[in-house]
Amino acid sequence: MERFDAAVIGSGPGGYVSAIRLGQLGKNTVLIEKGALGGVCLNWGCIPSKAVIHASHLREEMSHGNAIGIGTGAEVPVDVDKLRTWKEGIVTKLQGGVGGLLKAAGVTVIKGTATLTGANSFKVDLAEGGTQEIEADNIVLGTGGRPIELPFLPHSNPRIWTSKEVLALNEIPERLAIVGGGVIGLEFGCAFAKLGSKVTIVELLPGLMGGLDPELVKPVRQRFKKQGGTIHFECSAKGVEERGDHAVLIAKDKKGKDLEIPCDRVIVAIGFRPNSEGIGLEAAGVTVDKRGFVPVDAQCRTNVPSIYAIGDLTGAPFLAHRASKHGIVAAEVIAGQPSLCDWQAMPAGTFSDPEIATVGLTEQEAVEAGHDVHVGRFPFAALGRAMASNDTAGLVKVIGDKKSGLLLGVGVTGPGANTMIAEAALAIEMGAQVEDLALTVHSHPTFSEAMMEAAEDFLGHAIHVARRKKK
Repeated sequence: MERFDAAVIGSGPGGYVSAIRLGQLGKNTVLIEKGALGGVCLNWGCIPSKAVIHASHLREEMSHGNAIGIGTGAEVPVDVDKLRTWKEGIVTKLQGGVGGLLKAAGVTVIKGTATLTGANSFKVDLAEGGTQEIEADNIVLGTGGRPIELPFLPHSNPRIWTSKEVLALNEIPERLAIVGGGVIGLEFGCAFAKLGSKVTIVELLPGLMGGLDPELVKPVRQRFKKQGGTIHFECSAKGVEERGDHAVLIAKDKKGKDLEIPCDRVIVAIGFRPNSEGIGLEAAGVTVDKRGFVPVDAQCRTNVPSIYAIGDLTGAPFLAHRASKHGIVAAEVIAGQPSLCDWQAMPAGTFSDPEIATVGLTEQEAVEAGHDVHVGRFPFAALGRAMASNDTAGLVKVIGDKKSGLLLGVGVTGPGANTMIAEAALAIEMGAQVEDLALTVHSHPTFSEAMMEAAEDFLGHAIHVARRKKK
């Protein structure tokens, strides 16, 4: 039986990062992965989906470029085979990069499926055949999650897609139905609408993106509708029926009326469940909650001191960067360093059209927390850079405490929102005042100026939005 200082099970954005950090800290580390390095995020999620989203945005810009004197305005064709090859090239290059980084950190990589047999041991069913027994002083579980399957829309039906089938990019469906108007549903809905599909979203709730601020979601809903998309709110999917050369998604609206939505493919995007079954948690004595997630403390420890859990396995929010941070914290704790998951706010983003990014408290959450809430806003429609880029939808919204001036949260809907939000995350992490954002000089002309202007609006003296003079 081979023994290591540390073992990491799963090579997603939490697992491979944790393994590399452990190697950097001098720990003899083994990483177990049953599939491709990088996990879902690199192979079937974050990276390939953004490649498709970029391609869809490029097509839309080219199709509408005649408004500014570029092109003819004719519909731009999509070569699916070339798009798929380009996407796969990106994934392959990054897989190789992860492998190189693991090798440089001295991490041993074993391909196979790991099952815990105790608090410090597990067996691996090797991909090449046979089994291997391994012991480790500490074990990091980064097995991630998988899409929730609906029994009446089973993945065994070739009409039904998860993100994996979508990103295989074998076709651009003429008619695409999406069950779920959350992050994944909205990202794919916006992208495929721009790639030429007629997209219909069926959402159980009265709005998109769950509990997200409706003010931030509104520009996305408006643009999606402009692109020919349809959304049925307070509507539940019931099944799919074959109708000759196409299918029909059967749904019921809030009044109980049947809806029939013609479609060629259906994406089910209603959330994730943890990959906690069949990995030996019971044998190791690791506690799971009623939904199958593994509770951890601020140092990513489970109830078993030698076993850590990171990322989606521990529950929402399901964010790659959260998993990576978890992985680093777990590695540093194992190495005896004083590390802790003590962030003040976790940024979250949706790569819809336009993008949505948030960090900290929403306006409603700030009110419920007892703050004297005040809000500053700045629309991209009033920003020179946005006009020059022909991309003016959305706004920056700054939430602060009126009495103390403390910055509580920021929401951005608009071009580059998920890049811009880093400034707000840093500000909240440092305990900044809203005034600090306003006093920080921002380069011109940039999208980030909207952050400064929204902070100035909070203070009552934004320059580039008109306000009535006080009498």
